[in-house]
Amino acid sequence: MNAVKAILRGLDRIVGFPVAYAHCDIPCGIYDPHAAQVAAHTVVRMDSLIADVVKGGVSSAEDRNKLVRYISVKEQHAEILKHEVEVLWSDYFKPDHLKEVPGLHELVWNTLKLASKAKQSTDLKVAEELLESVEKVAEAFWKTKKVATVRVKSFYPTERTFVYPKA
Repeated sequence: MNAVKAILRGLDRIVGFPVAYAHCDIPCGIYDPHAAQVAAHTVVRMDSLIADVVKGGVSSAEDRNKLVRYISVKEQHAEILKHEVEVLWSDYFKPDHLKEVPGLHELVWNTLKLASKAKQSTDLKVAEELLESVEKVAEAFWKTKKVATVRVKSFYPTERTFVYPKA
């Protein structure tokens, strides 16, 4: 196997194969804002749990461990959200969508900025703004597919809403 890799690397140096960038290895055409919404709910939930720990006082090693874990999960899910929104922006949304959904560029840009702000903060209001922004991205996404949406109360502990395609 190493010989095959060496041969391919050598050919690449000679020929200079073009690099292909895609959402996945095969342009599948499967995009969905659901994972970004789940990540946003996780950020909201972690900020809520962080507030509970801080309110009670971080006096034990167990409390510090909880706090560190909650912060770590919040950071990871804010990154997941950014990745999912960036994939929609770079791979799914097309110039026609900008005409179809006025303000789409600003919405995506602001959502990504809010995700960064949510990583820097433990303010639940920032996390809630992020969730609302991601829901607007989800509505814009489904609008470009000519699919009506509905906001449904989440079954998660956040008790916020989710944007789903209307059946």
